[in-house]
Amino acid sequence: MIQALIQGGSPEAVLRLASRRLKASHEEILDALQGELTASHRFVLEETLNHIEYLEDRIARFDAQLLEGLEPQKHALQLLQTLPGIDMVGAALLLVEIGDDMRVFGSADRLTSWTGLCPGNNESAGKRKSGRTRKGNPYVRRILCECAHAASRTQCALRSKFQSLVVRRGHKRSIIALAHKMLRIIYFMLLHGTYYRDADTDYEALSVQRNASRWIKKLIKFGFLQPQQQPA
Repeated sequence: MIQALIQGGSPEAVLRLASRRLKASHEEILDALQGELTASHRFVLEETLNHIEYLEDRIARFDAQLLEGLEPQKHALQLLQTLPGIDMVGAALLLVEIGDDMRVFGSADRLTSWTGLCPGNNESAGKRKSGRTRKGNPYVRRILCECAHAASRTQCALRSKFQSLVVRRGHKRSIIALAHKMLRIIYFMLLHGTYYRDADTDYEALSVQRNASRWIKKLIKFGFLQPQQQPA
C-alpha cells in the first residue's frame, strides 16, 4: 500500500492492496486515503519504506546467523516447528534458551517453574487465591506467549483449549495458561524426540493439500496424466 501511495495510485487502487488482517473497514481506509499527497509526504513515505526494508534485511541476516549456529540441533528445530504457533525463528530462540536436552531439568514441572510459567501455589480449601506466575526466564516466557497467541488463532486442539479457558480466565491469563501447556508439550517432544500430533488435525488431508500440485506435476512429467486432465 505504501509503495502504491508513493507511485501516485488512486485511493481505490491502494484500497485493493489492503490486507484482510486490517481492523479498519474498507470505508474507513478509503476515507483515510482521501486528500492531497505532496512531494514532502512522498519523501517521508519513501524514507520510511527504505528504513523498514533495511531493518528487515538486518533481521534476516541475524536469523540466518542464528540458524547456522543451531545446525547441530537441526532435528530438534524441526520437531518444535510441528507444534502449532511455533515457526522456525521461534523454535530457534527456544532452543537457545532451554537447549534440546530435557534431562537437565528432570521434569516438565521443573522446566515450567524455571521459566516462570508455573502458577504460584496459593490455595485454601481447594480454592486458588492467586494465579500469578512466578519470576523466571523472561525471554522464554515472552517467546512462548507469542507462540501461544499464534496457536490460539490456528485450527488445532490448542485453540480449542484457549477458547475453553478464555471464558473463565480472560484473554491474558488464558494465553499464559496456553503457553504453560505448550512448554510441557515441548518438554516431552524434546525428551522423547517425537513430533507433535494434533488431535484436531487431519494430517492425511493436510498432506494431500500441501503436496497435490507437486504430485500432479510428477504425474504429468512421467506421462501418467495429460495437462488438460488436471483435477480441479
